[in-house]
Amino acid sequence: MSGRHNRGMRPLTTDLSRRHERPYFLWDEDRSVDEFREALSTTGGGERCRLIAKLMREARDTDVWAFVSPREVWSNFASIRPYLGRRRAFWDYLLTGWHRDGVLG
Repeated sequence: MSGRHNRGMRPLTTDLSRRHERPYFLWDEDRSVDEFREALSTTGGGERCRLIAKLMREARDTDVWAFVSPREVWSNFASIRPYLGRRRAFWDYLLTGWHRDGVLG
């Protein structure tokens, strides 16, 4: 296979139970599901917010909750929000509604 088609990255998967494979939302980096979870658990501050925002931007909304909790996202939303890009309005609507309805505590 030529380098043009295989840049040494693992194939993408939508099955997030395949812990050693690269999740579909990390289309631009070679990191497995387990490696992404590890990065979320060991990284703090702005880098953690950037990783959560990438997850929220690139993954299906239901898959986000496999990695972070809604309360965790809400408690850091002011720092995550600037990184959400085209998905910002969706997440504003969803999380503000959940907060208003008491879902987030």
